[in-house]
Amino acid sequence: MVEGGTLAKVRNIGIMAHIDAGKTTTTERILFYTGRSHKMGEVHDGTAVMDWMEQEQERGITITSAATTCFWREHRINIIDTPGHVDFTVEVERCLRVLDGVVGVFCAVGGVEPQSETVWRQADHYHIPRLAFVNKMDRIGADFERVVEEIETRLGACPVPVTLPSGSEDSFSGVVDLIEQKLLVFDEQTQGETVHVLDIPEALRNKSSAARSHLLEKLADFDEGIMGKYLEEQDISPDEIRRALRKATCSLKLVPVLCGSAFKNKGVQLLLDAVTDYLPSPLDVPPVEGIDGQGGTVTRQADSGEPFCALVFKLQSDPFVGTLAFIRVYSGELKVGSRVFNPRKQKKEKVSKLIKLHANKREEVASISAGDIGAAVGLKFATTGDTLCMEGDSIVLESMDFPEPVISIAIEAKTKADEDKLAESLNKIACEDPTFRVSRNEDTGQQLISGMGELHLEIIVDRLVREFKVAANVGTPQVAYKEAVTRSAEGEGRFFQTQGVGKEQYGHVVLRFEPTERGSGVNFENKINEELIPALYLKAIEKGIRDSLDSGPLIGYPLTDLKVQLVGGSYDEEHSTEMAFGVAAALACRKVAAEAGAVLLEPVMAVEVITPDEYLGEVINDLNRKHAQIEAVEAARNLQVVKANVPLAQMFGYSTALRSATQGRASFTMQFEAFAEVSSRQAEVIIHKIRGV
Repeated sequence: MVEGGTLAKVRNIGIMAHIDAGKTTTTERILFYTGRSHKMGEVHDGTAVMDWMEQEQERGITITSAATTCFWREHRINIIDTPGHVDFTVEVERCLRVLDGVVGVFCAVGGVEPQSETVWRQADHYHIPRLAFVNKMDRIGADFERVVEEIETRLGACPVPVTLPSGSEDSFSGVVDLIEQKLLVFDEQTQGETVHVLDIPEALRNKSSAARSHLLEKLADFDEGIMGKYLEEQDISPDEIRRALRKATCSLKLVPVLCGSAFKNKGVQLLLDAVTDYLPSPLDVPPVEGIDGQGGTVTRQADSGEPFCALVFKLQSDPFVGTLAFIRVYSGELKVGSRVFNPRKQKKEKVSKLIKLHANKREEVASISAGDIGAAVGLKFATTGDTLCMEGDSIVLESMDFPEPVISIAIEAKTKADEDKLAESLNKIACEDPTFRVSRNEDTGQQLISGMGELHLEIIVDRLVREFKVAANVGTPQVAYKEAVTRSAEGEGRFFQTQGVGKEQYGHVVLRFEPTERGSGVNFENKINEELIPALYLKAIEKGIRDSLDSGPLIGYPLTDLKVQLVGGSYDEEHSTEMAFGVAAALACRKVAAEAGAVLLEPVMAVEVITPDEYLGEVINDLNRKHAQIEAVEAARNLQVVKANVPLAQMFGYSTALRSATQGRASFTMQFEAFAEVSSRQAEVIIHKIRGV
């Protein structure tokens, strides 16, 4: 239980980065130095504590975010280790939503890589203070200054080094602490636990003196006390520097940058010190805001005495206890056995157990207080993004927006006996993962699963076999297309029915479709007054419209990027019902969509290929064959970086083809960019293929 003054010594932080920058290795060292683990786990041999899933251990990557708690200098640090692969960006997104601070890990060789930019933008969206840790300083090609420069130019941040490397590559021996003005050397015999504090050697003195002056100059811009002393050339104590740096970091003005090598056990203790010194506690972040039952704004302070309020940021199936709901408690206190209210679902639920997590290990607790992170057992209706509060209260916190899936595969149970088990398992995974969808193709009768990329779906199929023990046949990947309209159109839908019991139902609507810009989604507007159709039927009409738009006129893909206006209609005081208006709206939608000139949209991916110079021509030619739009070609460290937008349909199996063409020396990253219109000729081919004619 976290109370009063001790709340100031709580840090809720995430570790985020591009894949293979060393996030999980850094977290493993943190657990070792804080005494949470007694043996260092390694990603490369599958023993990392935080990568506990079999799929993570085999591939050497993080797939699901793992939570743990450790203690350093009398501070409680709740850590979430997030994935770096773009297919699992949603894991980062939902964790950032509930964190107070973030450590961005950067490879000293790779610098700011594509996924680094993605997660940094996500942290910008949630206004989260950050530290940067330049890892792998022992690697050939490590360049601390270049990474700091890239953090400024590519991420738009204001980085200030607080440590400097002593040497680099094979000669990397320790770090210079610019605040204490000392050299720290980490004893290899004790796995870095013993730290030797030495005077800064002559060879590094000028460089460290210039870096310290730069740090003080930056701080002088944000702190008048430091400015006065700096201008008068007075001594500024380490504590004064830390106070000013904490203030600037928490207000998102500066990003302290540290360096080290997690794998070689160098520099991690200073990173832990920086987490406690510079990142905010729950008391340092603004009170959380929500909407009350009347639609007004309400705030909650991080205080156990306030009414209880928490956000469910992740669900996870557990074979022993059922579903774990990961929660961040913003105010009040949640106790075992409490009844909670979910205002979004309008459901009451009972909390049967409360758990603190250490990767996949569990520790039952009696309560979770304001400012803390844990998991609740027993919630049947809660989904990711839901708010929990006490009965009689009603506050809804800002939820999360998740991207639409871009790739699908057909799946079916191998035997009749496995069908129910497959359906149940897919439902469990869909509850856990908001970017995973299960649907059925009405034309072919196939069951489809959709996700964010090939690896995403590969992991899900793997989990079905291992975790859920379901045998399934899987088809080849299919692109998740969408449809859009190209012109305005208008039409009506009228529903009139006499039921067997004699009750008549009546609904009549006139709808107008108008195309809107790409990425705008579906917007509904009511353009009529209550005399034509009373307001109580509007929700049913909108629901009928949205349900109908899930299947477009071309080949049944969802319609998007349009404005639907209710421009006319009529009602019967005696016979009109919500159901009748919902059906009338669906009938009108089908008519108007057929006349509005539907076109096919396909997902286009932002692809970045990093290749040695000698393969550049081959890489560009291959991308051109894939109908790519080359955006830029940049030289970087004896390599060429090709940036292009490529239709997803052309990218299946690209990793194998690229490895083959470049003798395994090139690599690429890919993430969803936008939906774009397919040419009429190509659309014809796709439609014929999908319809099977």
